[in-house]
Amino acid sequence: MIRTIDYSALTQPVNPVEVKAFRESVRSRPEYSTTSVVVAVILVIVVLFVVGTMFLSIVGVFLSWIVSASDGVGALVAGLVVPLLLIAGFVGVAILAVRATLRGGKWQTWYRLDRFASANGLVFSPVNADPQYPGAIFQLGRARAAVDHLRSASDRFLDYGNYRYTTGSGKNQTTRTWGFLALQLDRALPNMVLDSKGNNGIFGSNLPATFSQDQVLSLEGDFDKYFTLYCPREYERDALYVFTPDLMALLIDNAAPFDIEVVDKWMFVYSSTALDLRQPAVHQRLLGIVDTVGAKTLTQTDRYVDDRVGDFTANVVAPQGQRLRRGVSVGAIIVVVAFALVWLWPFFGGVLAALFGN
Repeated sequence: MIRTIDYSALTQPVNPVEVKAFRESVRSRPEYSTTSVVVAVILVIVVLFVVGTMFLSIVGVFLSWIVSASDGVGALVAGLVVPLLLIAGFVGVAILAVRATLRGGKWQTWYRLDRFASANGLVFSPVNADPQYPGAIFQLGRARAAVDHLRSASDRFLDYGNYRYTTGSGKNQTTRTWGFLALQLDRALPNMVLDSKGNNGIFGSNLPATFSQDQVLSLEGDFDKYFTLYCPREYERDALYVFTPDLMALLIDNAAPFDIEVVDKWMFVYSSTALDLRQPAVHQRLLGIVDTVGAKTLTQTDRYVDDRVGDFTANVVAPQGQRLRRGVSVGAIIVVVAFALVWLWPFFGGVLAALFGN
């Protein structure tokens, strides 16, 4: 899988005429729907309206003071001409902002990524709804979509970019975006997760799924300083078969900032922040993981068979190894305890007052 990558499409100046021609050639395709652009325009208008209203309100207070302190022509200018000039300026800024959004960086970015994909045997897509991947992040929320992502046009299936989904509703609605890489493997493997310790928060793992702690397997050397490995109970030997010392070294050197999941015939690499695919260094990092960690995982597992199945040709994992058991996060426990204390405090407060008040 070692390859020479042409990054010129991401670094060379872009001709606006070529961007316009690209936009006209692809805008009828569903994945290039302008819905996202329309939403961006609406957001720009809303933000400008809110900011403009606040600004004009503040200016209005000062103008009222000026009018009350002035008379004649000065009052007329302050009370009529100045507000009209401010409104005209605000409208002009709004028009420029909307035009910049409509013409701006999105189409240029899509044009660059499409050219980059064509030059390197990949296919670019700005959005594909509900990708059917078995990884942990792909099972959450609604309005699921892979956005600004690239996949292989031939040979082994590879897909990388960003993944977006929405949770909650109303004022509590939240849209979350992850960076991801999906590499298809040859053999079905037990569900195993490498939780990077480098991206954890104060309450532990940043992963959207919490796994039962009795599935943690400690590995040799310094590996446990970088990752927490989860594997199904009674699949510890299988995990050691996959995560050999040389693969562990590649993971530490190339993928320590990322979380990694192996499930079914897939290896997923997760970034808790969106990937900026305009940057050549991001592609270098991800494709470097494919060429090191991915290549070693493929060769290390090309003869794997689940002893509980015992049939190499079946290429399946027994049900007890297909998915990790979920657990409860530390953050969730803290929230529940805090809520219980607040809810029960009046009762305990009354008891304490009765005990120590006498």
